[in-house]
Amino acid sequence: MMTAPRILHLTETLPPIRGRVQADLPLAPLTWFRVGGPAEALVRPADIADLADFLAALPHTVPMRVLGACSNLIIRDGGLPGVTIRLARGFSTIKTEADGIVAGAAALDATVAEHAAAAGLTGLEFLSGVPGAIGGAVAMNAGAYGGDMSQCLDWAELVTRSGEIVRLSGRDLHFSYRHARIPAGAVVTRARLIARPGNPTAIAARMAEIRSNREASQPVRARTGGSTFRNPDLADAGGMKAWELIDSAGCRGLTRGGAQVSEKHCNFLINVDSATAADLEGLGEEVRRRVFAASGITLEWEIHRIGVPGSKPEVVT
Repeated sequence: MMTAPRILHLTETLPPIRGRVQADLPLAPLTWFRVGGPAEALVRPADIADLADFLAALPHTVPMRVLGACSNLIIRDGGLPGVTIRLARGFSTIKTEADGIVAGAAALDATVAEHAAAAGLTGLEFLSGVPGAIGGAVAMNAGAYGGDMSQCLDWAELVTRSGEIVRLSGRDLHFSYRHARIPAGAVVTRARLIARPGNPTAIAARMAEIRSNREASQPVRARTGGSTFRNPDLADAGGMKAWELIDSAGCRGLTRGGAQVSEKHCNFLINVDSATAADLEGLGEEVRRRVFAASGITLEWEIHRIGVPGSKPEVVT
């Protein structure tokens, strides 16, 4: 009797890599929300050269995504098919220069701010209030407390989907609100941020003020993902920010399954009791529905939602 041929797992068909490859790895523990399904193949390259070689050999028919600190991300319950790349230890180096910082994509934003402060460099204090890592900050033009990446980025180094290492200026990235024009399939690997000599006491005071304000106004100790929706054009929204529209629509404290709209800051969703990704996404869509019904404003998601739904998601039209 003939034996049926064994079906190879995706991880067995991938190009060789010096880093680590894991099959069907649960991703929920990696995300700030603590929700989401598994990665079919999670790849952690050893360094930039390893990443470039891997992408050059990876067939373009294989879906590929990149995960950073997963601070503003909902991974759906069905998980991520194909290859998921996560930059780790080999991409977290931070180098201080006389007029700036060169930081790997996996370096945490707050850690970069601390390195700048220790060197007496000002201009990057806002990063102490941005959750996440530098790669994601570049890709979404992250910002807070009066600063964003468009104001300080000198250049970003990327590995393209074909494995080429390129360097793009801030102008090349065409920054806009919470967006950068990253080439399709490219992976940000490091960035140089411009800073200038400043007063160490003033720098430390500003960072302490940012941390204090964030602690007082946001549910920073909860399982959350940062601001859920983009602020609409103030003229269109009558001068109201997203949280004010949500509050006015009666959504503060609204729940769905194990997910809740934060009582402290209602532009934050929280996993309060073993929520699923569907709970969080469904709650967000309900908030959008109620805000539109109350104000005529359609809120746009700022949190990224990726992957295969565990069930059909509800969508506001």
